[in-house]
Amino acid sequence: MLDLIEKSIREIPDFPKPGIVFKDITPLLSDARLMKLTLEYLLKGVPDVKIDKVVGIESRGFFFATLLAEHLNAGFIPIRKPGKLPYKVHSEEYELEYGTDELNMHIDAIIPGENVLIHDDVLATGGTALAAAKLVEKSGGKVVQLNFLIELAFLNGREKIKNYDVFSLLKY
Repeated sequence: MLDLIEKSIREIPDFPKPGIVFKDITPLLSDARLMKLTLEYLLKGVPDVKIDKVVGIESRGFFFATLLAEHLNAGFIPIRKPGKLPYKVHSEEYELEYGTDELNMHIDAIIPGENVLIHDDVLATGGTALAAAKLVEKSGGKVVQLNFLIELAFLNGREKIKNYDVFSLLKY
């Protein structure tokens, strides 16, 4: 069944820039049966502990993070780029290939001691995932797992987040 999920992910060469092969998950999202199957597999990878909140990383991480939250009877928290959240935020800067970027999360999104699952669509270099984990920890939350639909293993992102439990459904 994982083959069906993997075959639904379209590869777009040279997007968003030359040399990149973009993994487009929109065909998977347009098929209700495959979306449900993907969610079932993602849920099987979640540790058997109470999850209080599911964090979704902007923007494609939101799709399955909200579904995971519903099925885990947990709240959903969006982590966004600067200027996108209306209330006071914690910020975390992280390194890109050239320069830096930043992620924000509302300061009251997590109650200290809560167990948090972080979900994103792709684990690439690990910088975004590490920044999200640091935001959760700044708020007093415990990162239970970093959970991904796709891992681009050749980019070694898992190394940057090796101190956390990491689950990825598909590896390239």
